[in-house]
Amino acid sequence: MAPRVGSSGLCSWFSNLTLSRVGSQQSRTVTTKRHGRRQRDPFAIAQARQRKAANISRQRELSQQRTEAFGDPVASEKTPMIEAMLNPSLYPTLGSKGVHVPPDNEQSSYVNYCISKSELAFALETSKQLTRPVPPIDGSVVDPQQVEDAIKKHEEDHKNAEEAVRRILAMKNGSTRNRTKLNIKRSIDILGRHNTDRVLPPKPAAAGQDPASLEPSAKRPRAGPDTGSPEVQVAILTSKILVLAEQLKTTSHKDKHNKRRLRLFVHRRQKLLSYLRRKERGGPRWQNLMQTLGLSDAAWKGEITLR
Repeated sequence: MAPRVGSSGLCSWFSNLTLSRVGSQQSRTVTTKRHGRRQRDPFAIAQARQRKAANISRQRELSQQRTEAFGDPVASEKTPMIEAMLNPSLYPTLGSKGVHVPPDNEQSSYVNYCISKSELAFALETSKQLTRPVPPIDGSVVDPQQVEDAIKKHEEDHKNAEEAVRRILAMKNGSTRNRTKLNIKRSIDILGRHNTDRVLPPKPAAAGQDPASLEPSAKRPRAGPDTGSPEVQVAILTSKILVLAEQLKTTSHKDKHNKRRLRLFVHRRQKLLSYLRRKERGGPRWQNLMQTLGLSDAAWKGEITLR
């Protein structure tokens, strides 16, 4: 049988329990007051806000630096090739040290309608010879002064006609379609493998592959200019992307047709760049293409989203 507890024992037990509860409640109240006092301290609040603002500012700076280092999937850096695409009067050439733009007096440039300067000079000289005054066939006597005046007038007329033809064929007066044709011609001349094979070394050989099989001399010679390689197609798409990007800067935000075309061109170029990087194993041909067109990793890496 359990021992009986007296009334005095119960009172002492209840008093101890009550005191312990009161003490715990008082300690909780003091802790809550201290916590609230610390939360309401204006100096501590200002310090916390300052630390938070500094962290957010630093995160924004780091995010902006990462974005700038990653590049723009649409825009390209200013290179001789890009400047020539934007300025139709320039025509870059491929040398042993890369792509460069020669001076105006040394350029074998093209004029409007994809007519070369040599073809234009030949046509003007032929027209000059065909329109030159001819002495009479019947052998009649002609005044030498009249012959000299006719020749002088012919020279002046030919000079005026030549100036008019050059103004008509100037690229600054060309349409967007003619500029696109000229950019395609530039891309084939600069990045076509019929020219770059003589300058660039072959790609690295794979495991178990003979390096001699990668030499241009070991391959079948080309029948004509290279127009279908990934480098040429990427350059052509880049020229179209530049034209659309410049046009969208001045047009309305509702130009959804050109926005869709720009998006299609950018993603098509991304696929070609990914294929070329995988095929060339990041070799000289890949590096030459990226440096010539001023493209960054954003043009081929990751997901591209245009707004």
